[in-house]
Amino acid sequence: MTSPPAPGLAWLNGADERAAREVLRRVCASRAWGEALLAGRPYPARGDLFAANDRAVAGLTAVDLAEALAGHPPIGRPAPGDAVSAREQRGMADAPDELRAEMVELNLAYQERFGHVFLICATGLDGERMRAALRARLHNPPDVEAEIARAELGKINAIRLGRLAEATTTVSTHVLDTAAGRPAAGVPVQLAVRAAADGAWAPHAAATTDADGRCAGLPPLPGGALQARLTFAVAAHREPDPAFFPEVTTAFAVEPGQHYHVPLLLSPFGYSVYRGS
Repeated sequence: MTSPPAPGLAWLNGADERAAREVLRRVCASRAWGEALLAGRPYPARGDLFAANDRAVAGLTAVDLAEALAGHPPIGRPAPGDAVSAREQRGMADAPDELRAEMVELNLAYQERFGHVFLICATGLDGERMRAALRARLHNPPDVEAEIARAELGKINAIRLGRLAEATTTVSTHVLDTAAGRPAAGVPVQLAVRAAADGAWAPHAAATTDADGRCAGLPPLPGGALQARLTFAVAAHREPDPAFFPEVTTAFAVEPGQHYHVPLLLSPFGYSVYRGS
């Protein structure tokens, strides 16, 4: 009997083109690569998805490859809010200041020589190994270096596709009444998702906070979700007193495979939400 596709892979196979294209764009910035992956659907198993990545990366023109490389930040300097690159480059997180400073200089020298960002599959590498690779590759002829960058892009794409295929993104929340100094029990909560940044919201789940003010059992988000939205009907908690804010809604971006704990702090005439742990 054939095993069903992993959760994220099943979503990728069945999602509409627009939503799937947007998710694939977050894996690789090359539009040609994304279209090749879309054209290869459905993928019975992860191995088929990885093989499609290999073919698509091998087929990138020089222009396509430049577009893909432009989507990656320099090593040691992921863009603010870029959780994927920060996770991949975490080997630089504890690097000493001297190494960080040298990496900035080496990155600039590399970009001046080759015209694009230094790309390396940084997962599992520490700062010393990344610096050694950058030093060595600075001396490559441009055509040789372009093919090395292509190979590294393929490795990065494969890791990201693997996470996407297995992705199980989860959300939990905790509502606290700061005026009363206790959890807010009995608050109806609705969870919605959308797979495109400007797409329609789709209802996903509904729950009610327990005696501890928590909704810890919300189901995992569907594969390919880019954003989630929590709506709290706090008027039910305020009864019989009127609620100045009868409803609180908060929307936030999500990454595949992550857990998002989003508490809500209530007061009579205000509220706050934040990403907890």
